[in-house]
Amino acid sequence: MSFDKNLFTNKKILIAGAGKGIGLACAAMAAEYGADVIAVARTESDLDKLVARYPERITPWVMDVTSEDFYQKLRELPTLDGLVNNAGINSVGPMEAQSSENIDAVIDLNIRTLYKISQAAITPMKRSKAASIVNMSSQMGFVGSQGRTLYCMSKHAVEGVTKAMAVELADHNIRVNTVAPTFVLTPMTEPMFEDEAFKSFVFNMIPLGRLAKVEDIANSCTFLLSDLASMITGTSIKVDGGWTAR
Repeated sequence: MSFDKNLFTNKKILIAGAGKGIGLACAAMAAEYGADVIAVARTESDLDKLVARYPERITPWVMDVTSEDFYQKLRELPTLDGLVNNAGINSVGPMEAQSSENIDAVIDLNIRTLYKISQAAITPMKRSKAASIVNMSSQMGFVGSQGRTLYCMSKHAVEGVTKAMAVELADHNIRVNTVAPTFVLTPMTEPMFEDEAFKSFVFNMIPLGRLAKVEDIANSCTFLLSDLASMITGTSIKVDGGWTAR
């Protein structure tokens, strides 16, 4: 099963945090369906691999998404039809052990940077006939979980600001939604599941009894970026296998 190969023809889509995992899958899928993709990451070699797969579709930006240079370059785009805010960070541990540095890092990347990227994208998106922003949230934006106070805080904020952005930007026909994954199987998360107690906890919380794949998340982002979702704004697609339905 797949979307139409011309789904994003003549569309320009920017993926922030496109070097690995979910962001990489989103960039590849957008390119597969005809988009001109701006893939943003700090590691040039990651983007080189993406360009090698889609040389005519991928424009690599080796940039720090927290930098003013990036925001200015984004504002100067002639037009922009889609944005995936995928850059993020986590700091797992007891609340009492979270340092000021940890708190600031999570707030800065997961909330402030997402806001700044979206703010900069408004200018070129106003020149699009219909634009879409997808903010990467999490099931933790709807529930609480032990050891994840900072992540839950930031993702609840993402859900809130997404609703406000959707209302404010509707006059410009810019839609804003979130995708909220459960735990996703990636090379980065695989070692976590070597802990049998943690593995048991996670799988017992997911009624479908399996982890998400990066393609599961990219499919939802693709749908929300496309005109297929032209009447959907201010809401979330939970790709969580039922975690938050309990």
